[in-house]
Parts: sequence; C-alpha cells; structure tokens
Amino acid sequence: MYAIKRELKLNNQKKSFFAGCAGFSRFVYNHGLSLLKSTWDIPEISGSDSKRLDAIKKVFTNITKKQTEYLWTNKYSSRIYQNAFRDLKKAFARGRDTKIKAELPRFKKKKHNCSFTVDSSNGKVLVREGKKIKIPTLGTFRLKEAIPYNCVSQTFTISREAGKWYVSFAVSASYIPEMKHRHQKVGIDLGIKTFATLSDGNTLEAPSSIKKAKIKLGKIQWRNRNKVLGNRRSGIEASKNAVKYYQKLRKKHKRITNVREDFLQKTTTLLAKTYQHILVEDLNIKGMMANQKLSSALSNLGLYSFRELLSYKQECFGFLLTIVDRWFPSSKTCSVCGNIQDMPLIERVYHCQNCGQVMDRDLNASINLEGWMNNADGLSVNACGQEGAVSLGGSRN
Repeated sequence: MYAIKRELKLNNQKKSFFAGCAGFSRFVYNHGLSLLKSTWDIPEISGSDSKRLDAIKKVFTNITKKQTEYLWTNKYSSRIYQNAFRDLKKAFARGRDTKIKAELPRFKKKKHNCSFTVDSSNGKVLVREGKKIKIPTLGTFRLKEAIPYNCVSQTFTISREAGKWYVSFAVSASYIPEMKHRHQKVGIDLGIKTFATLSDGNTLEAPSSIKKAKIKLGKIQWRNRNKVLGNRRSGIEASKNAVKYYQKLRKKHKRITNVREDFLQKTTTLLAKTYQHILVEDLNIKGMMANQKLSSALSNLGLYSFRELLSYKQECFGFLLTIVDRWFPSSKTCSVCGNIQDMPLIERVYHCQNCGQVMDRDLNASINLEGWMNNADGLSVNACGQEGAVSLGGSRN
C-alpha cells in the first residue's frame, strides 16, 4: 500500500463544515467508548468488546440518531460514524492484543488531533490526476498540490494540522526497485555536530532552518510567558489572546516538523539511490535523550526517523540496509591498525596511540562501520572494493 497526502484548499465555510464532521466523529467515538465501559459492570450482559460495539452501533443508528437532541447528527455523512465505530473496535483489538502491548482507548478531546474518515460503500473509486479530488459522500474539493496520476482508493482520512486541512488515502501500488547503484558499500556515522559522516569522505549537514525556526519558537514562548493560558482543572479559561498564541505555536511546531521531514526524506532517498549496501549503527536514542545537554539537539535531528525511513525504502530502491551491533566500538577503534582506545566525546580528532594515525573522529567511525561485516565473527560479505567518492553536496575530509 502506498499513501498519498495532499493539503486541501478550503474557504472558511468548508473549514467549518470539516470541523463539524471531525466533532461528529469525536462525539460518536466517545459515545461508544462510554457505553462500552458502562456495560462492563453489568453481569447480565456478556460478550466480547467487538460484539458489544456492534450492538451499540445498532442502537445509535436506530434509536439515538432519531431522538430530538441528536437530530443534528443527520446533517453529516453516515460514513463518518460508521468509521468512528470501526476505529474504536480496532483500538480495543490492539489494546487486548498481548503482542502489541498497546493501551486501551481513551476519550478524545477537542484539543487533540482533529480528524475523521469516510469511505465509499460501493467499493473503490477513481481518483483523477490534477488539483481536484472527489471525496465520497462529501463532494469535490481543490488541492494545493496536484495528484500526479490516476489511481483508485476506497477510504479517505481528513485531518487538521496547525490550521491546515489535509486528505490522505492509500492506493495499491508497487515500486520498481532501482537495481543500478553507483557505489557498492558505505558506512554512515550519525552525530550531532555533523548529521551524517560517510565512509567515502562525504558529510551531510542538518539544515540551518531548523535552528532558526527553534529560535523563533523560543522567542514567541518568551514573549507570551505572562499570558493567561488557561487551566481546566483550576477553572481558569484561556484568554482570547492566549487562543491566538496557541495557533501561532502550532504553526511554528508544524514548520519545524516539515523542515525536518523534508530533510530526512530527501537525504534517505539520495542515499538509497546511490549506494547498494548501507551500514548504520544501532544507536540507543532513548538513553542518549536522557542527557539534558544533548536531548534538544537529538530531538531536532530525528535520528530514529532516519533509520526508519531507510528501513522501509529498501524495497523501493533495492538496496541492503545493515544495522551494526550497538556495542561495536566504532569510535574507539583505529580504522588503520585496529587499535582500541578510549575516546571521550569532547575529542573530535582520533589520534591512534599505536600507529600514529590522525583522522576525524566521525570519519574514522564511519570507515569502521563499513568494514564491520568483514570483521564480525561468523559474518562475511563479498567486498567489491571501494570506488571513487561521489559528490552528495557535502564536504570531503
């Protein structure tokens, strides 16, 4: 399955309508969850969560919607509450699954992600290329970015992020892997000062726009530190200026997320197209985040997302990804003679005490990562020899 997500171009009337649809979906989800929890204390009612939710859904369709106080639900598509009950059923199935170890569903709040799902009851529908999309039971809407080709889908999810509305849907598609790669093998050492150092001498720097966006975010938070932001537990309502401040805050956070996501997507795609075999160290991101001096820089980079993107892009671009053992001393080992020595984090240049080799710390680690499978016990690969370095837009050490 391949997902497509596009931003919708809406006027205020359609934005209000979508907000109402999301509120209807949230109301149905919470209504079903509340009734389901209340039936647990009644011994006369038996059955699984799935069967109970089916019964609750029938009562909502035949009785609840026809009551005077709930007539407002009839102006929205029935596919919204059908999918809301379906999502609730899936959430309980995940919560009961011991292998997944997920929590049981909780009540949704208005301040949480605003989204809802609709589908076509007649099966898959054609989604035409261009800047318009026809969503089942909702109508035709404009897009800010065109859909590149005709495709078919059945389920559409509409969500709001930082005041902008998006539509996403999945299509059945298969990538044709690109079997031609200019280079055979590369080791990648991830860091904070330099995002990634490659064993062929190239470096990949994180975009400076992330740091600029973080500075602007900090300024807004500092200037609004004395606003009455509201506290529901204490009964203090947020002021009108606080509501505006929250909207600006969401936009700034969304800006940081978009810059990071754009950088990671483009970087991983470039690496996937260039190298046949990529070796990356298995970093303990959770343990590294415990260091208060490094946590902010690590969260900006998205190192775990970098590895996840490389993992799923293996099938798309036909390369091999190897996760090197976490305890492999790549930074402490000399890439020339194999000597192992202590390397505090403050030392950025590797001075080998055995052979006298002087090399950048990250470059030395990436070279060791590239040769890890040759040096690992019981593991071997057919090395083809390192080719000339390809320019990836970084500097060569």
